[in-house]
Amino acid sequence: MHKAGFVNIIGNPNVGKSTLMNAFV
Repeated sequence: MHKAGFVNIIGNPNVGKSTLMNAFV
């Protein structure tokens, strides 16, 4: 899951950031 989040950030900074924030929260 963590890796997927990082990949999402690289692919889509906006969407990835939102997903990453939700994952951390």
